[in-house]
Amino acid sequence: MNTKPYATRTAALDLLVRIGEQGGYSHLLLDQAMQKNHLNAKDRALLTEIVYGTLQYQFRLQYYLQPFVQKKKIDKWVKWLLYLSVYQMEFLEKVPDHAVFHQSVEISKQRGHKGIANFVNGVLRAIQRKGVPSIQAIEDPIKRLSIATSHPGWLVKRWVDQFGMAITEDMCHTNLQTKPMTIRTQPLKRNRDELLQQLERDGFHVEPSIVSNQGIVVKEGNILHHSVFQNHLCTIQDESSMLVAEMMDIEPNMTILDACSAPGGKATHIAEKLQDRGEVIAYDLHGKKAKLVEQKATELSLQSIHAQQADARKLDEIHEAESFDRILVDAPCSGLGVLRSKPDIKYNKVAEDISTLADIQYEILKKMTRLLKKDGKLIYSTCTVDKEENEWLIARLLQELDDWEVDQSFFEQLPNVLSEGSGISRYGIQMFPQDINSDGFFITRLVRTSG
Repeated sequence: MNTKPYATRTAALDLLVRIGEQGGYSHLLLDQAMQKNHLNAKDRALLTEIVYGTLQYQFRLQYYLQPFVQKKKIDKWVKWLLYLSVYQMEFLEKVPDHAVFHQSVEISKQRGHKGIANFVNGVLRAIQRKGVPSIQAIEDPIKRLSIATSHPGWLVKRWVDQFGMAITEDMCHTNLQTKPMTIRTQPLKRNRDELLQQLERDGFHVEPSIVSNQGIVVKEGNILHHSVFQNHLCTIQDESSMLVAEMMDIEPNMTILDACSAPGGKATHIAEKLQDRGEVIAYDLHGKKAKLVEQKATELSLQSIHAQQADARKLDEIHEAESFDRILVDAPCSGLGVLRSKPDIKYNKVAEDISTLADIQYEILKKMTRLLKKDGKLIYSTCTVDKEENEWLIARLLQELDDWEVDQSFFEQLPNVLSEGSGISRYGIQMFPQDINSDGFFITRLVRTSG
């Protein structure tokens, strides 16, 4: 084990500078840092808490620090050291202030010089003495919500315009909360009831999912270290994501296209719904990602999946018209529904990105209509919360293609917990993070009109 006295917080600082200033992916870099620093379980938990917490509350921490730093020009690493220090002081009750002061000053000395150490110490002690400024002092409700929950102002306003203040406020606050781990059983290996009983015997606090008969919500316990995960009797998947395959109305021996498949969670779920009898043709734009789909299929002992590299916008050049019983377009999107697990996304997106993605989504979706059998069903999903990528895009497609419509039986098959929620529209269902404490997701199902 690495015994450097400040290894955890030094690693956290390195990660935050890299993610915050260079745009690295937080979840990938965090995994790499844990392996590199050989941290024990306790330090891994602290590292995860500090990194994700500081990223989640970045705007709020900036607001807290502004009166004490004002316009003083400081190095980027000093800024992030102050952010992570104030995060610990304000949000981590088990970490005493004196420990934060001591370690922050020592890191300042090691990375900079005595002058920086004195500056950091002075700022932190002033905050302890005077307290941070009140969020309630911000008069503009959009700005107040933006700062309080560290969501960009343009995004908060966009959500308020699209969904109203009440839903937006709930969503922004939910995005700051840690969501429970959820797993999907591989039913061809072990049924859910058996897995639930085994985990309960082993001291886990688990509950059956309310949206998938394969899903399990892990309230307490580290499933990653348990044999059921290591032996691939289950896989990690968010409940919202599980709902996609559940709503595809799958029967064995179908031929199904997963147009944007990586990393393979939905493709393997589809194969399980097929009872591994049939064929899942899975594509991804990148060859390495297509191999991830193959790897996941192998781990779960599924033979019906065939993964390849291709641009979803050109699949009509590979396959003949009306080749598939079901098509899934889990489209590349802005990812605004997964901010709890990837908080850096909210700082790296701008409104223009959403419009660009919507054009790509539309192009893919329109091409897929040519490949579906006449009596087939086309499922469109995204892990985002934005009408331009979701409802408005479906409306645009149906306006252009008058021989297509939303499958009305889709709404009848929704789980009861979602069937009358605020996210239901004539174009599908927008799941908000607060609905079932899962990711934000949009799902709909399209069919050709009977006429």
